[in-house]
Amino acid sequence: MGTKLQKKAPACLWMQAGVVNKKICHKDFACTTCRFDRALKKVCHENKDLQNQDTALKGKRARLVFWKERLKKQPLARRPCIHHMKGHIDFKTCSKAYNCVDCEFDQYFHDQFRVYTILKPVKFNDISGVTLPVGYYLHSGHTWVKIEDRNNVRVGIDDFASRVLGKFTAIKTPLMGKQVFQGKDAMHIFRNGHTASFFSPVNGVITEVNSRLSQNPGLINHDPYIDGWVLSLYCPNLKQDLKKLMFMDSSKLFMNREVDRLYDFLEGETQLMAADGGRLGSDLFGNLPGLSWDRLKKLFIRKDP
Repeated sequence: MGTKLQKKAPACLWMQAGVVNKKICHKDFACTTCRFDRALKKVCHENKDLQNQDTALKGKRARLVFWKERLKKQPLARRPCIHHMKGHIDFKTCSKAYNCVDCEFDQYFHDQFRVYTILKPVKFNDISGVTLPVGYYLHSGHTWVKIEDRNNVRVGIDDFASRVLGKFTAIKTPLMGKQVFQGKDAMHIFRNGHTASFFSPVNGVITEVNSRLSQNPGLINHDPYIDGWVLSLYCPNLKQDLKKLMFMDSSKLFMNREVDRLYDFLEGETQLMAADGGRLGSDLFGNLPGLSWDRLKKLFIRKDP
C-alpha cells in the first residue's frame, strides 16, 4: 500500500462523489468544521424528509443527496475508500458501504498511521521526574500541543499538572464542533469536589474528544501525552498560534523552573521534601497533607500565557 501526497488543495468529498460540480477542500477534510458540509447535509436531510412525505423535489436542490449515498450507487469496483479520497493511500475500494465503524481497514489505518506514527513521541526528556515529550509544544498553563497533520493537532494536560493535582475523577470539555481560544478555558478537571480549568494552548475547532476519558479520566495521570490526550482541534492559524508557545529548549528551561518553584513552595508549606532522590513524586495534593488546592491551582495552573 503506497502513500499519496497531494501538492495542491484537494477536491471536496462532495465534488469527488459528483454531487457538486466544483468545490475545493481548504479544511484538510475536517468536515465537522466546514460550513459548506453542514449546509449541504442540512439540505440533504430536508430532501429526505420531503421524499418520505411523497413530495416531489424541484429545482437545483433536487439533485443534492448525501455524498455517501451517491457513491453507493456506483459499482463496487468504482467506490473509493474514504482514505483514498482524502489522499492518504492509493486507490482502494470501499466494501462496507461507507460504514467505517465496521471496517477493519479503517481501524487498522487509524491504529497504525495515526496513533503509532503520530501520537508516539520519539522520546521523553526527564525533568526531575517530570516527563516532557520531544516534539510537543508547551503552554505556560501546563497544556500541550502535538501536531498531527497540517492544521490538525491534539492537545492535553501535561505531566507536571497531573503530578501536582493528581488522581482526576472526571473531566469536562466543550462538544465536538465548538470553538476554543488560545489562553481561554477549554478543559475542566474534577477531583472529589475540587475543580481546575486549563487553557487551550491554541485557537481551533474541536474535531474529536477523547471518549475514553469519560470512563477513565485517570488516563491523564497515567499517560498524559498519548492515551490521555483530551481534544483534537482544527487550527486555521496554527503557525501564528505556535509562535506564542514553548518548544524544545524553551520547554525544558520552563519546566526546570517550574519544578524548582514547586520544590520551594512545598518546603515552605509542608516542611517536607516533595522529591524522592531528586525526582518529583506523584499526586502531591493527595499525599502531602495541608496543601491548598486553590493555592496550587493559582500558583501553577492559572498563569497568564
